[in-house]
Amino acid sequence: MLATLLAAAAVHAAAVSPACDLERPSGQPGCTRAAVDALPMNAIQVIGTHNSYKLAIAPAEMAKLRAINPKGADSLDYSHKPLTEQLDDGARQLELDFVYDPQGGRYSQPLGRKMTPDTTPYDLSAMAKPGMKVIHIPDLDYRAVCTLLVDCLREVRTWSKAHPDHVPILIIFNLKQDQLKVPGATPLLPFDAKAMDAADAEIRSVFKPGELITPDLVQGRHKTLREAVAAGAWPKLKAARGKIMLAMDEAPDVVAVYRGGRKSLEGRAMFVNIDERSPAAGYVTLNEPVELADRIRAAVKAGIIVRTRADADTAEARRNDIARQAAAFASGAQYVSTDYMDPDLRFGPYVAKLPGGGRARLSPAWAGP
Repeated sequence: MLATLLAAAAVHAAAVSPACDLERPSGQPGCTRAAVDALPMNAIQVIGTHNSYKLAIAPAEMAKLRAINPKGADSLDYSHKPLTEQLDDGARQLELDFVYDPQGGRYSQPLGRKMTPDTTPYDLSAMAKPGMKVIHIPDLDYRAVCTLLVDCLREVRTWSKAHPDHVPILIIFNLKQDQLKVPGATPLLPFDAKAMDAADAEIRSVFKPGELITPDLVQGRHKTLREAVAAGAWPKLKAARGKIMLAMDEAPDVVAVYRGGRKSLEGRAMFVNIDERSPAAGYVTLNEPVELADRIRAAVKAGIIVRTRADADTAEARRNDIARQAAAFASGAQYVSTDYMDPDLRFGPYVAKLPGGGRARLSPAWAGP
């Protein structure tokens, strides 16, 4: 019986056209809902946004920064729409960076704003509340479409509940604790074990049981998460629609604090960016799609979910250079991130779109069950 079911799943997977929109199957041959829903969630490829929360630095503050560090200013000269609008436009991967602020008020008076008092108005009142604050660079690049991490997550959850057929949305987190080396900058709190538990608590205060695709869900009865993904344990799209997956994109020392003494990620809300051979491997960030193309394709074939980037630091937009994004999509990485789902007309026509249109397609590296 099991062999029959596996054979049927293989037929369904083989029957799905590479041109099929996996989020909105047309019902035509090669794009039926039954065939698409039989695919595992790691068979997809979608587009999303990098630093999805980021608003533009105020003009006066940007001018001061540009006078000090022109290259650094160029790399920060981008912004995004509200999260709901990004999701409406087809983003299925978001990125939220946050700092630890259990008492509240630590980041209420950014240095950049104090140094440029005639800056563009910006409401900082939410900074007074306790909890994780969504910030790119404290004191310098602090404006966000949503200030509190829980508010950002609530916005995503509200959109998800209104669109229950969406393919799994990946939210990536960077945990900001590297101190800005500028006199007068706000001291950042470290993400120790207590802070890691607080981050998971905030996540679980928003998302209810069954709304997240967690490491425990994927690991199931396997000995490790790595063993599970190698065995094809990712949920099928039928079960994964309307769900959210979370991943910590951090250096090994930060990931180690989050894991603690766990063999994999037992009990944790987030997957982690980790070496593909680790027992905790299920997700990896490989942001250089040209240099790391072979590694990305191998990771996808090994059952690991990969995020890469179509562009970075405004460089491709300024040159209207699509080589990197072409490599990103061709690599087969399931989640491809961009700062330009819409062009920034100050620079030119550069834009990143999922090849073939639609919301989700088969990953070019997907080789079947």
